[in-house]
Amino acid sequence: MSTLSIDWNKLGFQYLRANCHVRYVYRDGKWDQGRLEEDENISIHVASTALHYGQTAFEGLKAFRCKDGKVRIFRPEMNAGRMNNTARRICMAPVPESLFLEAVKTAVKANIEYVPPHGTSGALYIRPLLFGSGPQIGVTPSREYTFIVLTMPVGTYYKGGLTPVSAVIYDEYDRAAPLGVGNVKVGGNYAASMEPHERAKQEGYAVELYLDAKEHKYIDEFSTSNFFGLTADQKYVTPDSPSILPSVTNKCLQRIAKDMGMVVERRPVEFSEIDRFAAIAACGTAVVITPVNRVVRGKEVYQIGPPQGTIPELQRLYDQITSIQHGDIPDPYGWMVDLE
Repeated sequence: MSTLSIDWNKLGFQYLRANCHVRYVYRDGKWDQGRLEEDENISIHVASTALHYGQTAFEGLKAFRCKDGKVRIFRPEMNAGRMNNTARRICMAPVPESLFLEAVKTAVKANIEYVPPHGTSGALYIRPLLFGSGPQIGVTPSREYTFIVLTMPVGTYYKGGLTPVSAVIYDEYDRAAPLGVGNVKVGGNYAASMEPHERAKQEGYAVELYLDAKEHKYIDEFSTSNFFGLTADQKYVTPDSPSILPSVTNKCLQRIAKDMGMVVERRPVEFSEIDRFAAIAACGTAVVITPVNRVVRGKEVYQIGPPQGTIPELQRLYDQITSIQHGDIPDPYGWMVDLE
């Protein structure tokens, strides 16, 4: 696709072909030098562990064309660490942080014209992917791994900025088992959410909210992102659970909230608290912040916050993190990494 044919203001969140991706292969105990690949297709062994046993992990981060014209990447070192946590959990070869950062920067540079212009609210989405590409028929880790970084221009995940959406809880589904792999970014977590997600869309809900799989008493996270709530007395509350994926965006918002004078609480959050919050929201790389003002669980409907619009504190959090990402204000935390 020619960049000249892209309407930057109408970007959605879907795959768009860019120039190329970066590909590395791990064999005989070491990673190769990597290469740029224009072919979007991968030749993979029929007995690869990715296909048979789910040895797959991925990440998601973004690069932005900032106000000064420079392209910067948002906190890539956090994604490098999280990918390696996932790799350790499912016995894959780790990707050294230096290699991860090199691959991300190489991929962005090779597709630089696909970074949306400043002022469009778009970004270059970066998808690192790690999977077992070698053959094993017994249930055992692969001896070969492939690490890929692809990129594409994206807009917002949910249209409408901070326009609130509705969420649903299906008690007959769980996202992750207790002491399972809910705290790492494996492909299987998302496979488990496919059926309820399609059902939610058909029934008019933007997202599903999952409770803990053991008791269905505590809030875990949304299907696509972490959960947080704001209280009337200026507290930022987010669940503490071994089944939650640690969100880079959530961690950043916690820091911003603290610097804004809020009390940050990371603790078990009972579902019975849901309608006591002044606001709740989903947060993550793709969605940034998406307010949720209505949660449906069976025949019960819980209204949270104002029916329309959003509370000022939520807007302030959103404005602060997106202004840092787009270079509209100084970055006091050193979160934005220059491409050079």
